[in-house]
Amino acid sequence: MSTSPSKVAVFLHSGDYDRVHQGLSIAAAAVASGRRAEIYLFWWALERFLQDRLDEPDFQPPREDVADRFELRRMPTLRSLLEHLRESGLCTVQGCTGSLAALGGEPVAGKQAIDG
Repeated sequence: MSTSPSKVAVFLHSGDYDRVHQGLSIAAAAVASGRRAEIYLFWWALERFLQDRLDEPDFQPPREDVADRFELRRMPTLRSLLEHLRESGLCTVQGCTGSLAALGGEPVAGKQAIDG
């Protein structure tokens, strides 16, 4: 009897760049090994996606030295990690509607970064 590979679920609450990057990196490692990944966005992580702040590292507190090394080492941005996950066909991204309402947001049909 064959069993399908387990999936990885990543829950992101903080919108801090480094934390979102780590979560997306975990999902990328999962899909690279052929496992499905599900990403769930809450509060400030959801806000970062809705505001499309996926390109420039904006570490808090500001750390120009880290941001410079990040670029020098060609570490992937949040957007490039997300694109890799999308292209794999093994990952979904879901946003919490309760967090969305608390943030004063509205569901947007076809919002590219979030599946549902």
